[in-house]
Amino acid sequence: MIKIIANRQRGVSLSGLLIWSIILIIAAIGGMKVIPAYIENAEIKSILYTIVTDPEMQGAQSKNIRESFSKRAVMNNINVVTANDIEIVKDARGLSLSISYQVKIPLAGNASLLLEFNPSSLKNSR
Repeated sequence: MIKIIANRQRGVSLSGLLIWSIILIIAAIGGMKVIPAYIENAEIKSILYTIVTDPEMQGAQSKNIRESFSKRAVMNNINVVTANDIEIVKDARGLSLSISYQVKIPLAGNASLLLEFNPSSLKNSR
């Protein structure tokens, strides 16, 4: 009877537990390094969308649009991009803003992760 019960028992060995723990820790550390870049990208996208939907900015000059972005970026502690990086397009559809930038995240030793972002004020890219 005891032998039958012992055969039915299943579980993770200590070595399996250690391997899965190491994999989970590496994934968590990677996530903690990458997630802030995506949060910052979402904030930049939100700022661009807010500027475009502001009625006062529809007829504003490029200088005023860049000043508005700079003020909002300072409030949100965004220092990856500057107002000069904004591409401003005014056409028949209205005002459109976009920025292209890269974030280099050091992982370990000489290994790095390069993330490329292109946030835009367009509604469908939100």
